[in-house]
Amino acid sequence: MHHDGSGLPYQRNPRYDAVGAPVRCGWAEALAELPEQVRVLAVDGPWALDWEGVSAGLSAARPGIRLVDMRSHLASWAEIEARTEGGALAGDPHFAALSQASLADFFASLPAVPTPPAAGERLTVVYGPGAALVAHDVLWYADLPKRYAEAAVAAGTVTNLGQRPADGTAGTRRLFYIDWPVLDRHRDALAGRIDRWFDLQDPAAPASLDGETLRATAAHLARRPFRSRPTFNTTPWGGQWARRELGFNPEGPNTALGYELIAPESGILIGSPGSPDSAQVELPFQLLVALHPELVLGERVHEMFGTSFPIRFDYLDTVNGGNLSVHCHPQPDYMKDVFGWPYTQHETYYLMVGSEENTVFLGLRGDADVADFHRSAHDADHAGTAFPIERFVQTFPATAHQLFLIPGGTPHGSGAGNVVLEVSATPYLYSLRFYDWLRRDAQDRQRAVHVEHAFRNLDTHRTGDAVVRDLVQSPRTLRKDDGWSEELLGQLPEMFFVVHRLTVRAGAAAPDTTDGRFHVLNVVEGDGVLVRTEAGAEHRLGYAETLVIPAAAGGYTVTGLGTGESRVVKAFVK
Repeated sequence: MHHDGSGLPYQRNPRYDAVGAPVRCGWAEALAELPEQVRVLAVDGPWALDWEGVSAGLSAARPGIRLVDMRSHLASWAEIEARTEGGALAGDPHFAALSQASLADFFASLPAVPTPPAAGERLTVVYGPGAALVAHDVLWYADLPKRYAEAAVAAGTVTNLGQRPADGTAGTRRLFYIDWPVLDRHRDALAGRIDRWFDLQDPAAPASLDGETLRATAAHLARRPFRSRPTFNTTPWGGQWARRELGFNPEGPNTALGYELIAPESGILIGSPGSPDSAQVELPFQLLVALHPELVLGERVHEMFGTSFPIRFDYLDTVNGGNLSVHCHPQPDYMKDVFGWPYTQHETYYLMVGSEENTVFLGLRGDADVADFHRSAHDADHAGTAFPIERFVQTFPATAHQLFLIPGGTPHGSGAGNVVLEVSATPYLYSLRFYDWLRRDAQDRQRAVHVEHAFRNLDTHRTGDAVVRDLVQSPRTLRKDDGWSEELLGQLPEMFFVVHRLTVRAGAAAPDTTDGRFHVLNVVEGDGVLVRTEAGAEHRLGYAETLVIPAAAGGYTVTGLGTGESRVVKAFVK
C-alpha cells in the first residue's frame, strides 16, 4: 500500500486565494462596474462557449445594449480551410501540422463599429472569438476549460473554429492541432490587457475576476508552489485505480489518462480555499506562463522554450483495465518538420503501482525483423489479423518504482494492471500506434493506428541489450543526510529533462533550491510532505498529488509528514 491511511487526503480541487478583489458572480455586477464613458465593450473567448447564452445574459442584465456577433463576419469554410490546412499532413485523417494561423485569418472582414459614438449612445457589445480585434474601450475574456470543447466535439454539439453546422461535422483533429493553437496564441497575446476574466462553467452564474486581480494573482502564484486542477478521462483500456484511490469518475466506466499537469490543458482554481462552495474561477495554467514566463520557467528555460511549459506529469491507469497500444513518439526532426512542434515527446514511465507479474513493453528485440513487424502491423490494421507483438518488442517486469526512459522513436506501452506516472516532455497528442490489439472504440469500430507514421519514426538503434543498458537505469545516490536522500533515477543526453527521487523520513527536512529553473514534484509513496520556501510560502502535498515549484521560488525544504518515509519524484530541465 502507498500509506497506512494517516496521510493527507488527495485534493481533487486545490484552490488559491485571489490577490485583490474577490471572485464576483453574474453579468449585472460586472456591467455595473463599467465606467460611464465606455461605448464599446469587447467580449472575447473560445469558440466552444455558449455565445447565445452570453449575449442573452448581457442583454438581460442591461436591456437596450447593441450586440455585434463576431461569428457573422467569418470567412467561408472553404476559405478558412484553404488558409489553415496544408503541408505534409493535408488530408491525414488523424494529424495536422500545428497551425501557425492567426485568428484574424478566420474572418472575411471585421465588423465596423460606429466610432466616435454620439453623446448618450447606448453601449455596443462586440462578442465572440476575435472580439478583441475590433477597436474597443474595455476588453472582457469569457473562458471555458478545454475539456468542455473536447467533450462537445465528441458529442457533436459544437463545430470547429469558424465552421457553421451546414459546413459539416467537427473533429478533434482540427480542434487539437488548428483551433486550440490559434485560440491559445490569441488569448495569451491579450493576457496583459484583459479588464475582466470570466469563467463560464456555470453559464447561469458566470464567475469573474477583474484584470488587476487576475494579474496580481498570477504574479503571486508565479513565485510560490501550487497545484493545477487534476482531471481524468476514460478510454477503452482505462483502469480503476484512480476511481478507488482518488475518487475520480464515480459515474464513468474507468479512469485512464490522469491529467495531473498537462500545461496546454491544465487549469488553476482561484477562490477561497476555506469555503469550497463559494465562487471560483479556473485560469488556464498556460495563461500564468504567458504572463510570467521568467518567474515560472526561469530565464534559461524561457530562452530554450519560449512560453511553452516543457514538462508534464500524467497518469496511465490500467489497474483492472487493458494493455495500452504499443506506440512510439516522433523523432525530433519529424516532430519539427511534419508536426510543427519545436521539441519532441520524449517520455519516461515511473511505475507507481506495478508488479513483477505485469509488463512494460519497451524497445525492439535484438532479433526483430523490422520488415516483418511492418507487414504484421499493416495486416492487423487493414485485415484485422492479430499478431504477438512480443515477437518484435521487448517486455520488462513492471517493477514498482522503476523508471523506464522512452526517447522519441522507441516502441513502448504499459501492460494491464499498472499505474504509470508519465514524467515527460509536454507534447502529448503524438502517440503513433503500431498495434492496438484489434481493440474496438465506443462506436464499435477498430481503433485507429498510425502504422506509416510509426514506422517512419521507429528508432532501430533502441534494440536488444542497448535497451536494458540505456533505458532501464538503476538509481544513483546524489546526496544524503540524516533522514533523507536524493537519487538520480534516469537521464539521457538527448532528453532535456532529468528525473530524481527524494526519500524523506517523517519529521526530516531535505533542503533544495530551484537554482533558476522550475521543479515539478509528485508524492509516489508515503503519507506526504510539506514544502516550504525561503520566502515563507507553504504547501502540503499528499500521495499522488503533483506540485509546481516556479523558478522564482528559489530555496525550499521538503519535510516528511505522517509516519515512516515518503518518496517524491522530482523533474526539471537539465
